[in-house]
Amino acid sequence: MERCKCLALVGGGALLGSISTIFLLKLLQTQKSVFSSFIIGSNTFCNLTKSDKVVSDDRLKDEIVSEHLTRNIQFFGFESQQKVSASYVVVIGLGGVGSHAASMLLRSGIGKLLLVDFDQVSLSSLNRHAVATRADVGIPKAQCLKEHFLSIFPECQIDAKVILYDSSTEEEILSGHPDFVLDCIDNIDTKVALLAACVRRGLKVLSATGAGARADPTRIRIADLRESTNDPLSRSVRHRLRKDHGIEGGIPVVFSLEKPKVKLLPFKAPSGEEENPSDYQIVPGFRVRIIPVLGTIPAIFGQVMASYVLTDLAGLHVQTEPVVNFDMDHYHILHQRLIEHEESMYGTAMQVQVDVEEVMYIAKELWHGRSAREQIAKDVGRGMWRSINELMLVRWDCTKPASISNLILLKFKEVDEHESRTLDDIQEKEPEFYSRVTTVLKRAENDFGL
Repeated sequence: MERCKCLALVGGGALLGSISTIFLLKLLQTQKSVFSSFIIGSNTFCNLTKSDKVVSDDRLKDEIVSEHLTRNIQFFGFESQQKVSASYVVVIGLGGVGSHAASMLLRSGIGKLLLVDFDQVSLSSLNRHAVATRADVGIPKAQCLKEHFLSIFPECQIDAKVILYDSSTEEEILSGHPDFVLDCIDNIDTKVALLAACVRRGLKVLSATGAGARADPTRIRIADLRESTNDPLSRSVRHRLRKDHGIEGGIPVVFSLEKPKVKLLPFKAPSGEEENPSDYQIVPGFRVRIIPVLGTIPAIFGQVMASYVLTDLAGLHVQTEPVVNFDMDHYHILHQRLIEHEESMYGTAMQVQVDVEEVMYIAKELWHGRSAREQIAKDVGRGMWRSINELMLVRWDCTKPASISNLILLKFKEVDEHESRTLDDIQEKEPEFYSRVTTVLKRAENDFGL
């Protein structure tokens, strides 16, 4: 009898303990939800100003937030991280590229994010999406990201819009003075409309070109839209922006120098026979045929975009690798021309203090494969290869040796005029050009510790 009583007491205690545990867990979950809502609500209230900007004066003083961002603070410095945490970024297109870009912006402490996409998470998109799981299939991508993001960095003010970008939604999406807009759209019409609107509004924008059908991460670059090559999407966007909006360039893009490995797959109807893809478009103008995608490449595109935006917002200048389509033979030619010109001009090549590798640095890193007098790229792709036929290195200051910090790249027709003038004359009559060149040459001094 006593044993039965003991067992009953133990069983009752265990049951009561289980019920209590379940009750406490539910209570904690409720409190956590309320607390998160309070944080988000408080941020929304505290972070809005007349211009809808984010204010983060106190955010980095929070112990949890500062620990979360401690590596960023160590990298950028406290004041620069404050700039990041006070910034507002709009990400449009939340697939393989956009989801990774938005995810890293969030993890890096961006103060406010607007996530825009009209599409839903699909099973086939899980090979490249940043956070989506099988449980998210069928959920709008914007909603999916927001829900995951709130568990990663709840201090961020996140807004999600399940809408398509077009002229009717432009104001809703681009108002509020965002510090940066990320274009991760893969539809030409929508992409062109967004980029033109950003230029018209004076908004900073970074655009992603085609990430599908590629496999080489070492060939991903950031450059002006004019310089993006081997990318059919870039080519179409350039043409449309120039034709419809008079925009020649000035828009930074992330693109791959790699030629696509595979083509669009043929479109097959439910019957299994090939049919016209446009007959099955849900949204007019949007691609129905499938581009094969290795998930790593769009993910890297997104990471590159996030890094570009974060360093810009923090005020950290990063010199992106220029797109220069020269090979070693071209640099040998430039080196030989320099020697021949020195012998012709000064009677000796003894003051040439650079080798072929340093010529490559000067032509590629300093002058981006074009004349020092050209601020924007005019010759790209094969045109750059042909341009080598009219370029040569000459001294900036004729009184100093032909060193790595005293050589500029000019066209043949520009050389005589340059060498007939003094630096004082150039500084007086062309102060902007003089300042730009001396700044570039100063970079060479810093890079080589001169």
